[in-house]
Amino acid sequence: MLVEESREAVVVLDADDRVLLASRRARQSIDALREGAPLPPGLLSGEAGIVPLIVPIEVDGRQERLVYLSQAGDMTAYEELRTGFTASVSHELRTPLARLLALLETAALPGEDVHALTAQARAEVEQIRELIDEVMFLSELESGARVVSLGAVPVLPELEAVAAELVDRASRAGVAIAVRGDPTIELEIRPRLLRVIAQNLAENAIRYAGPGSSFTLSVERVPEGVALRGADDGVGVKETELLRVFERFYRSDRSRASRGTGLGLAIVKHIVTQAGGTVEAHGRPGGGLEIRCVFPAHGR
Repeated sequence: MLVEESREAVVVLDADDRVLLASRRARQSIDALREGAPLPPGLLSGEAGIVPLIVPIEVDGRQERLVYLSQAGDMTAYEELRTGFTASVSHELRTPLARLLALLETAALPGEDVHALTAQARAEVEQIRELIDEVMFLSELESGARVVSLGAVPVLPELEAVAAELVDRASRAGVAIAVRGDPTIELEIRPRLLRVIAQNLAENAIRYAGPGSSFTLSVERVPEGVALRGADDGVGVKETELLRVFERFYRSDRSRASRGTGLGLAIVKHIVTQAGGTVEAHGRPGGGLEIRCVFPAHGR
């Protein structure tokens, strides 16, 4: 499903350059491309006017290659995106590293509370670890190393498990968490990735909704399939910022002081899209924020 529904021209090759899988876009845009047949000549060498991006992968002990077949202009855009992403990661790491260094230098001064400074330094290290973990997770999603769909799973128990794990943290932030929905609803998505979606939606509300607010995770059937919602009644997001909440490292002016990585909703969007769904943000200042993820119905 990952390869088939990709928006890019993507093929998976075996050791003999035979096509094991090909995305719909690849089959539509590249003549003579057939699954089970050798890759048409010139595609890997660039002679056909297509620039390949080759990612080695291992599947059940077999060495295979995931190949993105893009026009030269597309690769230029990709390189610009990759460069920008690298710069953003570097910038985001620099801030907690600078705070960590300042804390360590302060701890070396006479008369300072070393225990308190050490606790603060530990928090900065945790922030760095969280950022690295999420960058690696997003990279694995994009490379196809993590398979999103692996059979049907009941949704409500996974949402309830996430809420139970976060209830103490939410209480400290003054945010009440609730879960509701039809227990018979299933989705074709790995349980771990379903929990990642729910956890990131909930953590976003815990960080930004504000004390006294409430957050609800819900799942329901809709005409398009299945909708998973994370909605809070907190301070909300400006209308001009709604389209940007899924950008990597984006944080609104109000939330820049938060210790969040700025990757949570970007990861949500990537998982939902890889699972064949869509995701949208709705809300207004003072009226809360709702993230709506819509997946194709199980069995369709």
